[in-house]
This record gives sequence, structure tokens and C-alpha cells, in this order.
Amino acid sequence: MKVLVTGAAGFIGFHTVCRLAERGDEVVGFDNINDYYAVELKHARLAELGIVAGAERAFVQSSRWTNYRFVRADLTDKAFLDDLFAMERFDAVVHLAAQAGVRYSIENPYAYIRSNIEGFLNILEACRHCPVDHLVYASSSSVYGLNDRIPYTETDMTDRPVSLYAATKKSNELMAHAYSKLYGIPTTGLRFFTVYGPWGRPDMSPSLFLGAILEGRPIRVFNHGEMFRDFTYIDDIVTGIRAVLDGPPTPNAEGVAASVYNIGNSRPVALLDFIGAIEQASGRTAIKELLPMQPGDVYRTYADTSTLERDFGYRPDTPLQTGISRFCDWYKKYHNLK
Repeated sequence: MKVLVTGAAGFIGFHTVCRLAERGDEVVGFDNINDYYAVELKHARLAELGIVAGAERAFVQSSRWTNYRFVRADLTDKAFLDDLFAMERFDAVVHLAAQAGVRYSIENPYAYIRSNIEGFLNILEACRHCPVDHLVYASSSSVYGLNDRIPYTETDMTDRPVSLYAATKKSNELMAHAYSKLYGIPTTGLRFFTVYGPWGRPDMSPSLFLGAILEGRPIRVFNHGEMFRDFTYIDDIVTGIRAVLDGPPTPNAEGVAASVYNIGNSRPVALLDFIGAIEQASGRTAIKELLPMQPGDVYRTYADTSTLERDFGYRPDTPLQTGISRFCDWYKKYHNLK
């Protein structure tokens, strides 16, 4: 299978490229390597997969896999994206590129519209004019917003977002549904729940907490620690992505081949217990600065993944302490810490 993976220098994209290339798919990675967080980490991920990123629009061959190439480009560059699809004729697309971060969407809303709305539209248009067998794209647990039903199921209402980021992800689901109905594009959205693991983003809580703990700095604990997250280890996430990619949806009674799934651990963890797992893995004690809830945050995330389990046999099996220990080992190695 020939697959385009957008966001290939990102956390989930890096691991997805690795898994698909290992199994023999022909993979083209796509990323603009923006500076939302340290570009050094993005370049290090690329280097791990045998890529030294070149100039914009220039293809780079991986030195690790003959079946992996990478191109640095932006989703808003519609002309280049259209040419790329016309030239490569992809069988499938795994669209993971997006402007991430709930709190940052309050500070810089236009970045989310450009990347998550305009960029996604360009992907849909490219899939329309150069049809693919399947478009898998990243949604988010944040679409559940003010929904107070626990656990979250795919049939719950998702029309009360509490951040612009969440609103853009819900918009993606609606846009994918429309394009599936209008143009017959099989689409699957995956609502990710708090992904963590090696090569994770530095702006996410695992890196923020571990970095502060190792340096003896206080960690910011919002809502005084009264929060729960469905922390999901990256290997379990990528196993789910790979399974879904291979099984595009079939048209329903209305002629729409569009699915949406929760993909998480289905075992929410109290934030203070998560910090405790990091303390155990690092051998250090956290200094906690207890703060009120932040705008855009939610109290609890909890995925009902029974539909994904029914359709694809999805069963995450990485214990929290195992995943945190692997993350801690990687973090120390990457930052040259003992």
C-alpha cells in the first residue's frame, strides 16, 4: 500500500511512519516542521527514521528504509499538495498534521483555522480529485467538551466545545462526512485520548512533569489535582491506526462511508496517580503547585472503545507504569540525563 502520512515529524506521525515502513508499505511523510515547539525534537524524530530534512518541497530519501521518503511542505500550499497527489497516486492517507494544543488555541486562534480547517479542506480536495481508498484523520477527545456522560461514546453529543481547537476537530468530522457523501471518499476519524510515550511532545504533561521533577522545579497541577485523563500509550495508539487504515468503512444506508471512533485506554487515571507513576519511574519526588482549572480544560476524559474493539479487535494492553518507565528512559537518553 502507498500511504501519505501528514504530520510525519510529529509525535504520533513519527511512530505511525515507523510502523507502516516496518511492515513494508511505501510511505511518503509530509510535515512543515513549524516552531510550535522545539524544532530540534522534530528533526531528531526525522533523523531516527533516516531523514535529514532539506528545502521546502524537496523529497528526501530515508537512509533507514528504501520505502520511506519525506517532503517538507505546508498543508496550506494547495498547489503543491494537488501536484503531490497527482504525481504519487496514494492508496491511502493518514492525516495527522494539525495545530495542536488546547490552551494555545486561546492565544493564537488563526493558526488553528489555517492548519486545521484550511489545511484539512486541502487534503479533502486532493482526495476528491485523486481518489484514495481511505482517508484516516486525527480527531480528538476534546470534541466531547461539556458532555458530562461517562464514559464518552461516539454517539454522545459533541456540539458544546470548550476550545477553538475542539471546534476545529469537530469541524473536521463534519467536513469528512460531507465529502464522503458528496464524492464517495471513505473516511475514518480517530478521537485520540491523551497519548504519551517516547518522543512525546514537550508541551504535554508527561514531559512537563518529568522535566520539572528531574530538575527539582515545581510542577503546575491544575484543578488542584482533581482531574482524570485516559492516558494511552503510543504503541497502542499506532496499533489501532494501522488496523483502521486497513479497513475502510463501507457506505451506510445513506450512501456515506464515514466512521468515527474513540481510540484510548478506557481506564482513566487520576492526575495525582499519573504524577506518582512518574515519581516512581524517575526516583524523584514532585514539588506540586496546585492551581485552579484552566480555560479550555475538562475535568475528566474517559473513552468507551467498545466500537473500535468490535470492528477491529482493538485492545490496548500497556500498563501505565510500564509506559511511563519507557517514556522516562527515553527522556533521560534524549536529554543526556542520568
